[in-house]
Amino acid sequence: MRLHRFLVGGLLASLLLGASVHGKVMPSEFDAGRNRLIAYMLSRQLPAQHFSHKELDTQTSKAAYTLYLKQLDPRKQFLLAEDVRQLDVFADKIGEEISRGRLLLPDAGMGLLNRRAGEVSKLIDQLLEAGFDADRADYLQTDPEKTACPANAEELRDRWRRILKLDVIESYLEAVEKENTKRKEAKKTLLKPEDSRVDQPLWTEAVEKVRKKTHSYLDRIQKTDRQEHYNRYFDAIARAFDPHTSYMAPESKEDFDIHMSGSLEGIGALLREDDGHIKVVNIIPGSPAEAQGQLQAEDVIMAVSEKDGEPVDISAMSIREAVSHIRGPKGTEVRLTVSRADGARLVIPLIRDVVKLEETYVKSTVLKDKQGRKVGFLKIPSFYRDFENKDGRNVTDDTRSELQKLKKEGITGLILDLRGNGGGSLSDAVDVSGLFLPGGPVVQVKNSEGKIILLEDEDKNIAYDGPMMVLVNQFAASASEILAAALQDYGRALIVGGAHTHGKGTVQALVDMNRNLPLLHLKKYDNLGALKVTIQKFYRISGGSTQYKGVIPDVVVPSLLDYLETGEQYLDYSLPWDQVQEAQHTLWNGQHFDAGKAKKVSEIYLAASEKFKKIQAESLRAKERKEKSLAPVYLAGVLKERKELERAKKAAESAGIMGEEEEDEEHPAGKKEKKTLEQELAQDPYADLALTLMDAAASSGGKK
Repeated sequence: MRLHRFLVGGLLASLLLGASVHGKVMPSEFDAGRNRLIAYMLSRQLPAQHFSHKELDTQTSKAAYTLYLKQLDPRKQFLLAEDVRQLDVFADKIGEEISRGRLLLPDAGMGLLNRRAGEVSKLIDQLLEAGFDADRADYLQTDPEKTACPANAEELRDRWRRILKLDVIESYLEAVEKENTKRKEAKKTLLKPEDSRVDQPLWTEAVEKVRKKTHSYLDRIQKTDRQEHYNRYFDAIARAFDPHTSYMAPESKEDFDIHMSGSLEGIGALLREDDGHIKVVNIIPGSPAEAQGQLQAEDVIMAVSEKDGEPVDISAMSIREAVSHIRGPKGTEVRLTVSRADGARLVIPLIRDVVKLEETYVKSTVLKDKQGRKVGFLKIPSFYRDFENKDGRNVTDDTRSELQKLKKEGITGLILDLRGNGGGSLSDAVDVSGLFLPGGPVVQVKNSEGKIILLEDEDKNIAYDGPMMVLVNQFAASASEILAAALQDYGRALIVGGAHTHGKGTVQALVDMNRNLPLLHLKKYDNLGALKVTIQKFYRISGGSTQYKGVIPDVVVPSLLDYLETGEQYLDYSLPWDQVQEAQHTLWNGQHFDAGKAKKVSEIYLAASEKFKKIQAESLRAKERKEKSLAPVYLAGVLKERKELERAKKAAESAGIMGEEEEDEEHPAGKKEKKTLEQELAQDPYADLALTLMDAAASSGGKK
């Protein structure tokens, strides 16, 4: 196995690219002996191979139990308090149980969940037949962290009454929108959704739609097979070591292999299962999702539909099953219903297509500051390299080539854009750093035995030696953080961006569990899956880890997404920040920014910038909406929230910080005309700030 394929690359989540899955499908039949063997191997391999060498002790067992319970009933819609108390007896014994081959918790959890789901299934028709008062002011707590499991059957019934009522109101408003579209075309009087009396036929239609959707959801939960429950249990144990360590069942392992080498056709988004939800991790450069512009990291995908088709609720689906609904033939439209952290719920239309590789490559342009001086702008979407073809394109050679073009243009400064760059090849993170440095250490890599390897730039040639600035955000991760950290530690570049980068400073490798089976006669179990396990950790040359904290910019600027709790420090059981000894290095003595002066210039700029005022205001409003997780469950309240979210969306679009929805005959949904880099930068407030900082530094003579 080529380990370097996995070293820095993004988050190794499910990649929505392959148009279809081919090849051998692993069997998923339940086999008690096979599962006991998997459990035994987990109890031995996780402590032995994980970077932390954490034991499966009481503390780790409790962490695994917490993760298991979250995925079993993520929204606290089924299990009663007494059910949880029954399961609690397993909380601190998981390590002991799996080492002895005793697997009781997944069966106990499955049994309780199915029992309650069956009871809820009987409630649904009763509640829908009883009907709802659309004007009665009810509320529903949507944040499971702020609510407890229902204390008894009555509380469970009331919780589902509110859930169903909200679903009916949402479905009714969607039906009103569709009906008004028809009436508008026919030049008929439009319905007013705010009317106290609902349109009865549309309300009845909404009730039936919710009935069908909810029963389908409950059926799916009860049909989740026993092996899937065991797979999720094993994965919870692995994730108790850190969020990037996971158990991959044979089907997931095969999907992973296909995604690493298969066709790049689909919508282009990285997904992960997050406590029972399907969450977007990253958007692939050059993908339909990037071109459309609305899907964002941290969005939770709630439902999927074909164009004009009925949405399929993907709650409680495994990521494999959810992906099967999102994939489809090139040129077809898929509609994703997503939920945002601030409570916004929107439908995003995407046209499935092949990822345009040219959009994933390094690109550059020349900007001009207020004095007419030329400033280079270089965007690196990812740290790509074709490991299968030594003559294939790679980010280092492409960056060097673009720098040569910019130098011929006579640039006086360089802005390097790493925003949204989720990582890639470790070797290229080092090599690209070397294009701006005269040799020396770039990053330290520590393995699980405590040995530190110093990765150096061995080429003393410098491709560009002028003043430079690096733009980052909270979605810049892994290799991006290595590059930004090195340039910051050498004093080579000014780092500008949000409060911190992602903070992923760990390395994962795949461990095939079919190898090195303990006894020869156990070879009959040849479909055990794999472990994706954290084996190394990155440290800056200054000694601090990029893990957890990420890179803190020299100049911190507001972002619309500041309210999002995104990054390593917000993930369950992420490895902590720590430090090692500083690597000897010589600070850059060429042209560079005075960070103190740059901060003062940025403060003046931000105070006068209308766009950044809008960004700050919208971020604060989004934070307030996120914290107000008590959702209104009555018509007027839902309409009020919808209007506020629509206002926020338009404000974000006008500030140039969110893709505009565009659907007409010339530009159908998901097929917006791709903007050039120059067009994007013309509306980019961060690029404008960077130019202002460049201008101020050049006007004051820079700093030596």
